[in-house]
Amino acid sequence: GPKVTYVPPPPPDDEQAIFARYRTGINFDKYDENIVEVSGLDPPAPLLTFEEANLCQTLNVNIAKAGYSKLTPVQKYSIPIILAGRDLMACAQTGSGKTAAFLLPIVAHMMRDGVTASSFKEQQEPECIIVAPTRELINQIFLEARKFVYGTCIRPTVIYGGTQTGHSIRQVMQGCNILCATPGRLLDIIRRAKIGLHNVKHMVLDEADRMLDMGFELEMKKLMSYPSMPPKDKRQTLMFSATFPEEVQRLAGEFLKADYLFVVVGHVGGACRDVQQNILQVPQHLKRDKLTEILQSIGHERTMVFVDKKKKADYIAAFLCQEKISATSIHGDREQREREVALQDFRSGKCPVLVATSVAARGLDIENVQHVINFDLPSTIEEYVHRIGRTGRCGNTGKAVCFFDNNSDGHLAQSLVKVLSD
Repeated sequence: GPKVTYVPPPPPDDEQAIFARYRTGINFDKYDENIVEVSGLDPPAPLLTFEEANLCQTLNVNIAKAGYSKLTPVQKYSIPIILAGRDLMACAQTGSGKTAAFLLPIVAHMMRDGVTASSFKEQQEPECIIVAPTRELINQIFLEARKFVYGTCIRPTVIYGGTQTGHSIRQVMQGCNILCATPGRLLDIIRRAKIGLHNVKHMVLDEADRMLDMGFELEMKKLMSYPSMPPKDKRQTLMFSATFPEEVQRLAGEFLKADYLFVVVGHVGGACRDVQQNILQVPQHLKRDKLTEILQSIGHERTMVFVDKKKKADYIAAFLCQEKISATSIHGDREQREREVALQDFRSGKCPVLVATSVAARGLDIENVQHVINFDLPSTIEEYVHRIGRTGRCGNTGKAVCFFDNNSDGHLAQSLVKVLSD
């Protein structure tokens, strides 16, 4: 393909922008009603408050500035486990605070051990590597990391595909303690000897089940068995997701120490209970009309519409614009600049409807998404759980509608009934 020249604009670095936060919703306190199960030997006791974690003053100040005042269940259990140096697999519903659950204790470890900013060294040696499946998600994790390291000498960096490789290298060379990366770009920069792995103490897989499925499994195996990567007994490995199919749990075990702990909030792969789910039986040929009817009835409320194919995302977005509904699209064939503009237009409310493929199904935290519409159902129930989890985050409520066509969606019927009845 043509040479990629895109250089993403630097994120704003004034304090107000760094600590911009997501408002919690009316059901935030209900997270505590979830039953939490920890399997594995000798788990540390859960925290009840941030104070109990004995974090340093700088970190406590940043936690307060970021608007974190009360721990969610996944944070109560994960933070002490990570602080104790244990390996962890954690499963908790979408939008319930998993990112902070791993970032906070990792930053606390680094503050305690005293990291040194290593700018201008020929090869950077990050203490922590975080991988996630999509560019937008890894960038979001990086922005979250900036909050917790504010005012310290810990430097987080983000690199991902679709951008100029030289730009990624320059970002890394300015110093890099926490490296947030998508797998392809990470392996590329390692092969160019710009990053050394022998100093890695924390290895995080976010959306771990996706990182270990067919799409990324080979890249993850390559990364974890890289000659300079410390073996699993010499590093801490952490895996987080809202879904963990059993076959992935088995595979994940290969990368974790034998005494790893498994934390489950609620039950594995459960849908977010703050999302009201509606299933409509709509045959293929009537879907477009039904979508228009729903969008016209909800007005300007922010809505994500999921489809199964990249071309269809553009086609539906163009169709909606003709119907005088402001829409944009995001999918893997759009250039990175277009993907970022589409997301920005959606976040700002300029285009209240975002038509997306599963590239936007996981992890994305966009405020005030009130509706998710599954125009096409995904191939797996895990993907369904992630998609509808773009709404109903952080204790807010949301609505999800899915169009069910007997001919094409029969394979999901049983799993849907289970998720809905749970």
